[in-house]
Amino acid sequence: MWFVYALIALLCWSGSDIFSKVGSKPDDKYSHWKMVVAVGLVMGLHAAYEVFIGGVDFTFSAMWQYLPASLLYIGSMVIGYVSLRYIELSISSPICNSSGALAALFCLVFLKEAPEEWLVWVGVALIGLGVVYLGVVEYREDLDAHDLRQSTALRKYQKSFIALLLPVLYCLIDAAGTVVDSVILETMDEEVANVAYELTFLLMGIVAAVYVFAIRREKVSVPREVPKLIGGVCETAGQLAYIFAISDEQNGPAAMAIISAYCAVSALWGRLFLREKLSWKHYLAIAIALCGIVVLGIFDA
Repeated sequence: MWFVYALIALLCWSGSDIFSKVGSKPDDKYSHWKMVVAVGLVMGLHAAYEVFIGGVDFTFSAMWQYLPASLLYIGSMVIGYVSLRYIELSISSPICNSSGALAALFCLVFLKEAPEEWLVWVGVALIGLGVVYLGVVEYREDLDAHDLRQSTALRKYQKSFIALLLPVLYCLIDAAGTVVDSVILETMDEEVANVAYELTFLLMGIVAAVYVFAIRREKVSVPREVPKLIGGVCETAGQLAYIFAISDEQNGPAAMAIISAYCAVSALWGRLFLREKLSWKHYLAIAIALCGIVVLGIFDA
């Protein structure tokens, strides 16, 4: 079953990317907060299921204990949702998904923990090379070539520094969250931590809803918000499938390798459904980063 769970996680997380992208309208400056509302609602419902039906022994003190990791993870996701308004999914997803490499570096620097497998550092180096090369290619691309490449896309974007900065910030903050998460989980049950994270996301969603719909008086347009809800369902379902997939001790590394490739599927969805078209240099950079992500998934599982 680990293989099925790994494929479900891959499809769900890539589905979360594409539906979040579709739901993040360039003309809606509150789209990222609306995504927080949608994801918070879905995660809150799942947390309620885990506590009242699944039997997870949860106390609200766990939310406080896990709060540092929750805030870092949620903060990175908010920044990721903002970035979807400014840059192609095919570019943002590989950059965001490179946080595992930074997490390995952060663990070495701050926790003095080095991976046992030397190939982990090969993966880290490939990811770093691919992401830096991707940024250089995007930043140095000729304006005419950029406009020609986007001529058939459903959404068109202007070249800007902020468009590249936001996915990089997501990567940095998510990596920090991974390090803090690893420290907290030394003294905390993983299921309890997951419920604490989901309930914190629910509270953030409530705050975002009050801000957007009560203070800013934004109107709710159901057709525009449906993709956000689907993205939230995909995000939560992917997290569950991920936990089941890597719980198989014998096949955990193989599951991680499959799941870690979800950014490539996200790029495929961007090409098929959003008509995003990149240059061969973009695809080369993504391929290099993807190889590193898969190597890291295999040997650092």
